[in-house]
Amino acid sequence: MSSVSGLNHSNEFANENPQQRELLRVCRIGRAQGIKGEVNVWAFTDEPELRFAPGAVLTDSHDKEFRVIKSRQFKKRWIILFEHVSDRNAAEALNGTELYCEADSAEDMEDEEAWYPSDLIGLEVRLDSQYCEEHELDAGVSIAQVSDVLDGVAQSLLELKSIAADAEADGPVSVLIPFVEEIVPEIDLEHGYIRIDPPSGLLPDAMLDAAKNG
Repeated sequence: MSSVSGLNHSNEFANENPQQRELLRVCRIGRAQGIKGEVNVWAFTDEPELRFAPGAVLTDSHDKEFRVIKSRQFKKRWIILFEHVSDRNAAEALNGTELYCEADSAEDMEDEEAWYPSDLIGLEVRLDSQYCEEHELDAGVSIAQVSDVLDGVAQSLLELKSIAADAEADGPVSVLIPFVEEIVPEIDLEHGYIRIDPPSGLLPDAMLDAAKNG
């Protein structure tokens, strides 16, 4: 994992005490695939090759272990054979089961430049200096806060909510932006902000106007 692509989805945890358990939701099992116990899996992780590697162990919300025997990717989903799941009936019984893994340590996350969604929510959103110059805004102006991190079809999305209210919108303005390095070139957790360099037209005029008037 590196840069913006290193996003770990930790917004959903297992069991009643998520902070102590530190389990990350990895996937949801779907329908059976064939007659030999394989299942279709929808991944929530950005590291499916690691999480679904042969020998990897995942757990359900009741601590039952699921050891991966083999896996392969097919279009937008994965097809996995778990240990002790040997026929279609056993595979069908798992439909809807969500599986989890242990969270990465904070030290590993820092070394790999990776983040959990909870790290990003609440960060100040600053505009790139060149963008500010082109749109007649004060250099480095803060226009919003990150209010959510969402799973998109091609990549994760950041929901930004303007700090200043827009009079015409009767409140803060929100927008979704792709969470990719070209648009979010800098994340500074220590100082509590991200820097964005959005293409023209991505941010609504109401958000820019609110920043000018704020």
